[in-house]
This record gives sequence, C-alpha cells and structure tokens, in this order.
Amino acid sequence: MDSRTEANRKGTHVGREPSGLLGAALAAMLTVLTPSRASFAADQPAPCAAPAYHEFDFWIGDWDVFDVASPAKQVARVHVDSILNGCVLREDYKATDGHAGESFSIFDATRQVWHQTWVTDHGRLLMIEGGKQDGAIILEGTDRTSDGRDRRVRGIWKSAADGVHERALTSLDGGKSWTQWFDLVFRAHQQ
Repeated sequence: MDSRTEANRKGTHVGREPSGLLGAALAAMLTVLTPSRASFAADQPAPCAAPAYHEFDFWIGDWDVFDVASPAKQVARVHVDSILNGCVLREDYKATDGHAGESFSIFDATRQVWHQTWVTDHGRLLMIEGGKQDGAIILEGTDRTSDGRDRRVRGIWKSAADGVHERALTSLDGGKSWTQWFDLVFRAHQQ
C-alpha cells in the first residue's frame, strides 16, 4: 500500500489543502504569525529621512543664475531636484555660453559627510566633500589643472533672501592661499 492510500485509510489527507475547521485554524495562525508586506515596510524607517539628508534642500529649485559681479547678466539656467527617495540632489546646469554639466550630491551617513560629483560636457570631473558649517554647505576636493597641477577647490552654498549664493575658491599651494573662481546667485526662474 502506498503512503497516500495509507493516509486516506487513516483519515488524513496528504497532498491536499486542509479543509473545514482545521484549515481555517491553520490559515488564521499563518496570518497572525506571518507579517504582511505593508506592516513590515511600515516598521522600516524611510530611507534618507534623517535631518542631515535634507541640509542641502534649500538648493532644490528651478533657477536663473547670475554672476554677482554682473547681477543683471544671466550666466546659466539650473534645475536642482531631489531624486532616489530624497537621498540625492541632482543638478542640471546649462550655461548661456553653451557648456553644460551635472552634479550629484548625497549625504554619506556612514562617514557623516556630504559628497558631490560634478561632471561636464568637456570631460571634466570634480569630486568634493564636506558638510554644514555656519549655515552653509562647504565642500572641498582636489582636481587637476589643464597643465597637470593639483588644484584645491572649495565650494560654498548658502541660502539667501534672493535665492541661493554659491561661491567657489581655488588654491594652487595646498590651501595656504585661495583665489575666487566664481561667485553666483541663484534666483527663482522667471517664466
């Protein structure tokens, strides 16, 4: 006699779902013991919800960008948005002279630093890191000049009454002295 015939003779059911009261009891027990996907997801904190991830949110927007030295002359159009569940700021930069670039900024919680990678349509790359200081985001790094020298770069972003102020400084002597690279103000785009 095979096991199925023996199970049927004893009144048990092999290979079939339980029915009746036993089936209802098992289903209820599994429902109680197995968390639903919704309850499991609700128990998990939202990614990038901590306040540090949003220190740079003042930069999010659709901007017309002007050089502080020539406040009436627009130098770029920039769109900064929050992507990837609020974990990353993406900048799309289009200069009025035709060049373009994009940056991606993220708060790296494992190291407690802000990181930005900037790339351009001229094959340039800049990676800078830092954090919030005195109400501004200050990021620094090193790139190379066209003649191969190391150049320190410091970017400073600060919320201002008329938008966002961004300054960049460079140093060719390892940070002993700094020269202004650019000084920009981001104003809300006018339709």
